[in-house]
This record gives sequence, C-alpha cells and structure tokens, in this order.
Amino acid sequence: MLEEIKLSKSYTHREVVEINSLNLAFIGDAVWTLMVREYFCEHTNFKNNNLHKLTTRFVKASYQSVALENLQEILTIEEKDVARRARNTKMNTVSKNSSIADYKKATGFEAVIGYLYLLGNFDRIRYFFSLLQQDFMEAIK
Repeated sequence: MLEEIKLSKSYTHREVVEINSLNLAFIGDAVWTLMVREYFCEHTNFKNNNLHKLTTRFVKASYQSVALENLQEILTIEEKDVARRARNTKMNTVSKNSSIADYKKATGFEAVIGYLYLLGNFDRIRYFFSLLQQDFMEAIK
C-alpha cells in the first residue's frame, strides 16, 4: 500500500538525511496515522467515532514515545541518528497532552518513519508495524 501512494521522486540517502528532521517527522506522522487507521478499519467494524478514539491512542505522543523505546534495540545506526537529530531539534510547539520528553521521543519515532518512507524502505516500516501490532490487537479486545 505505501509504495502505491508515494507521489514524490526517489530520494538518495544523502538527500533524505539533509531534510529537516521536523519535516521527516511531518511525513512520518502521516504515514503512521494512515497505517494505524487502515489497520483498525480492516480489523474492526467500529463506527467513525470509535475508530477515531481507538486510532488516537496509537498516534499520540505518549504511545509513539514508548514505540521508539521498544524499537530501540533493532534500529540501525542511521535510524538511531535520525531519531536523535529529531529529538534534539528545537521545537516551537509542544503537545498539550504529553510531556516534553514524550513529545521529543515521538518526534524521533515519526522522523524515522518519514526517513524510511522517503527512502522507499516500506518493508522496514511494515516490520516495525508488525512488532507493535500486538498493542493494536489488545486494544480491540
């Protein structure tokens, strides 16, 4: 699915790492949100309001912060660097519903997803998603 919706050109690794970390996070947030929404649409019969509430649990900073921690051991050196740069980027806004630390880690998580998406590494994104999928299945029960 992800590769079918990618509209932009193919990027080299050098081009992607030169993109502003917050822009990578912006892309990554959209990709992650779409994946979570698609998962819940496919695996539940919930109405829109309930789908929104369920999805929100997994696209908010507190969850993404934990997700980054859970993936930390399997991240490549490059992915860790992308997450670190994003976490350390000066931010002008912070989520009203999360701590600054969680928000920064979540931004790191989103930046890694954006980085992988722009590189066209969709299998890696799906792998991360599969590792976190247990959380989604538990939420449906």
